[in-house]
Amino acid sequence: MAQATVIYDTYNPASSYWFSRMSDFLLSGPVHDALVNWAIQGLADASWWQIVAFTLLVTHITIASVTIFLHRAQAHRSLELHAAPSHFFRFWLWLTTSTVTKQWVAVHRKHHAKCETDEDPHSPVAHGIRKVLLEGRELYREEALKEDTLKKYGHNTPDDWLERHLYTPRNNWGPILMLLIDVALFGAIGITVWAVQMLWIPIFAAGVINGLGHFWGYRNFEAPDASTNVSPWGILIGGEELHNNHHTYPTSAKLSVKPYEFDIGWGYIRLMEMAGLAKVRKTPPRLQLGDIKPVADAKTLEAIVANRYELMAGYAREVRLACTAEVQRLKASGETSAARQLERVRKWLHRDVAQMPEGMPQAVDQALAEHPKLAKLIAMREELRALWTRTNVSAEQLVLDLQAWCHRAESSGIAALQEFSHKLRAAHAT
Repeated sequence: MAQATVIYDTYNPASSYWFSRMSDFLLSGPVHDALVNWAIQGLADASWWQIVAFTLLVTHITIASVTIFLHRAQAHRSLELHAAPSHFFRFWLWLTTSTVTKQWVAVHRKHHAKCETDEDPHSPVAHGIRKVLLEGRELYREEALKEDTLKKYGHNTPDDWLERHLYTPRNNWGPILMLLIDVALFGAIGITVWAVQMLWIPIFAAGVINGLGHFWGYRNFEAPDASTNVSPWGILIGGEELHNNHHTYPTSAKLSVKPYEFDIGWGYIRLMEMAGLAKVRKTPPRLQLGDIKPVADAKTLEAIVANRYELMAGYAREVRLACTAEVQRLKASGETSAARQLERVRKWLHRDVAQMPEGMPQAVDQALAEHPKLAKLIAMREELRALWTRTNVSAEQLVLDLQAWCHRAESSGIAALQEFSHKLRAAHAT
């Protein structure tokens, strides 16, 4: 016997009636108005300028978290953070960037270890400025997935329960939660607020710092790479604008070194330090000058090596001043062609050959051949630099070499060398 198929009629007039009444209730009247108002204004019912202020505030907190926690505290160990701000920064970065601490630290440490080489994860010298500016996030993500990079450079990063069970395996949950918060607060415009938050770090960190910070700007120091200071006022990116300073003193918690430079990240660190929430380990060395010693000694050598970048920056200024004086002399004597040629190479005389544009090393060599005084300044700069680059020489021999350098400088008849030698003999360690 065939089995009968029973078809149940799911239509229920009563339930249909109540569904219709509920729909009418939700789609009209005060509830409907409230839902529409929430979609447009959000729970905060904020004005446009309040939304902009909120966006700037939260993105600035993200930047501060990156520079203070990820960069200075974790990657370079230049300060210790109390558990309270440390956990807050980790949570905030999970919420707003999905950044995994170990990955970020490993990639950044490798950048310093392999700077400007083909192994540098995001150098515009190696990859091209266009690629770093437009695809910086992709370059970071590609390097962060390499196990050998994480193993070699990601040591001593957080490895607690939160890191193992939330921040690392579920790192994408944070931005999703942030999206829900933004939409709940501001309605539909909250999606735009969230988009700005998500783009802030890729644009400013991956693009501006990793890209422009090795391509355009000014240099206080001849660090062994192409790093530049994008701006002397480190506000927008938390002090990371002072990138040349950082590459010169990578373990320093303070990124500003000149009186006119401002590092807002350092200001926050000092506030936390005064509140007992941070402890600074290292800051840039400061050159101290005392009485001029009759003869340079081991302490003089120690002070010179400790402050070598600042001293060499001062030496570079002397080279530029000497070059400017020579240009003016040539112009005064009617040798305008020679003056133009020297003026063309002036800003490159103190730079290493690797940092010069194509064709400039030859132009510099020609200028030095025609101007013996400038050639002497450059030659003695290289001799001075040998004091801290030669590793196969005893400390006693280096002191003798320093004394010989000072003697040659003071008997050269060149005022700039004589004054610089006196400065070296007045330097003392702190």
